[in-house]
Amino acid sequence: MAEKKCPHCRTKERSEEEIKDLITRLNRIEGQIRGIRKMVEEDAYCVDVLTQVSAAKCSLNSFSKVLLGSHIRTCVAEDIRNGSEEKTEELVELLQKLMK
Repeated sequence: MAEKKCPHCRTKERSEEEIKDLITRLNRIEGQIRGIRKMVEEDAYCVDVLTQVSAAKCSLNSFSKVLLGSHIRTCVAEDIRNGSEEKTEELVELLQKLMK
């Protein structure tokens, strides 16, 4: 049976390739976070833990860049082609939050 989607919920259709790439990135980030937790549990040296935290933050930033690029090329571009500015305004607000 097909899953019913909420008519008020926003969704984004992604290609199998895009989903695979995003999941791969998230799995890598999840592994990094588990590694950091293990380092803390094993009393690793602070600088070593912080180095791994920095690497995880870089991975999250990379994930965000990929997702943001996709959003601009698809959702925002489609909205502009349709003569709407809703997604453009949403993007401006998002960028302001991300740049705090």
